[in-house]
Parts: sequence; C-alpha cells; structure tokens
Amino acid sequence: MHQAVRELMAEHGGEAPEVSAVAARSGVHPATIYRRWRTRDALVLDVAVADVNAASPVPATGDLRADLLAYTRGLLDAFDRPGGLAFVDALVRASREARLSPERTEELLRPRLDLFQRLLDASGTTELDPLDLVLLLVAPAHLGSTLGISDATGAAERLVDNVLDVAAGRRSRATPPTRRG
Repeated sequence: MHQAVRELMAEHGGEAPEVSAVAARSGVHPATIYRRWRTRDALVLDVAVADVNAASPVPATGDLRADLLAYTRGLLDAFDRPGGLAFVDALVRASREARLSPERTEELLRPRLDLFQRLLDASGTTELDPLDLVLLLVAPAHLGSTLGISDATGAAERLVDNVLDVAAGRRSRATPPTRRG
C-alpha cells in the first residue's frame, strides 16, 4: 500500500490520494485500509514517516551544531521537492482528526523522536529534548517552506542558531551563579 500511495501522489502532484484509489492500486478492499489507518491522512502520514526515516537520516556525530545543520539543510531541501511538505501537512490534518489518537500520532513520530534523542545524546546535550527539535526546527522550517521564505543555507543556520541559543539559555539558568568576593 505504501508504494501505491507514493505512485498516486507522484501522478497527482503530491496530493493525498483517495483511499479507494489506493485500494484499487494495491488490490485490496478499502475496508482493509480503513481498519489499519482509519483516514487517508493517517495512511499518507505513515508513508511519509517511513520515507522521511529512510531518506533523511539524523546524524549523531557528537557535534551538535554540525549535526543540526546537516539535518536542517536536508529537511529544507526535502520540503522544497514536489510533495515534500506532504509529511507535515498530513501530520497536521491527521492529528486534528479525532479518529487518530494522540497515542497513534506519538507512535508515528516515535522513530524520528528516537533519532533526535540519539543526536542529543551523542553531543551530551541535556538542555533539549526531541520535542524541542520538532518545535524549534521542523515546525518553523515547515512554515518557512510553506510561505516560500526559506532558503536552504541561510534558514538552516538561523534555525540551528536559535536552537543553540535556547540550549545555552537553559544551561545558564540551570547553572548556579558564582559568588564573588
């Protein structure tokens, strides 16, 4: 079914396909798809998560700035491709659907969150968590790409600098002030 979704999206300019079209292409009954994914957006999201995890590795070299820059540049490049915003768009739509539970949304995001945690652990960063990277990198990258105001180099550096500033601010608040005198 994943391949059918990919093919149909490619044929229709990145638009999410109807479940009936996916079922016909896959040779299954639509009920089979609805039982597993419940909505078209949940199906597209599942495909997008699988594709993002395969195509957009999260580096974990121990150099936080370099790893975040590499990831963010790749993310912005992916968003600029046809259908590249489908992942986040599907996530937003699917998350709003009452039929996609918060637990299912978490399950779909878990592989990416685990990779973000690995990146943070490799650099010894404890001031940030994986959700911070979603909120400070992925969300603004998506908005910038949606509005057409992000170039892969300048935007990536700005976003990463913001993340590092947040980490530094949290670190300084967590460190007790030194006494003088």
